[in-house]
Amino acid sequence: MDIKINAVGFSASAQLEDFIQKKLAKLEKYNDAILSVEVALKLEKDDNLENKVAEVNVSIKGQDVFAKKNAKKFEEAIDELYLKFKALAFKY
Repeated sequence: MDIKINAVGFSASAQLEDFIQKKLAKLEKYNDAILSVEVALKLEKDDNLENKVAEVNVSIKGQDVFAKKNAKKFEEAIDELYLKFKALAFKY
């Protein structure tokens, strides 16, 4: 499974990228049909505390599944998206 991370408008730390790689790689044990995962990290320009945006697109043999989450930290957003995709993995 290939995991691509794209930080839009900023440079993501190696620590953040490593966290995302390790967390999302776990999805493969729930569904071996996952081909790739694309992650886009963005910062919203507003006064909202939850201005970190993580968008994840998971390609599962013939289908793409997309989810987006705003949070105070990118790690929180990735954790929540991981749980959503983990639950969805059994449906495909």
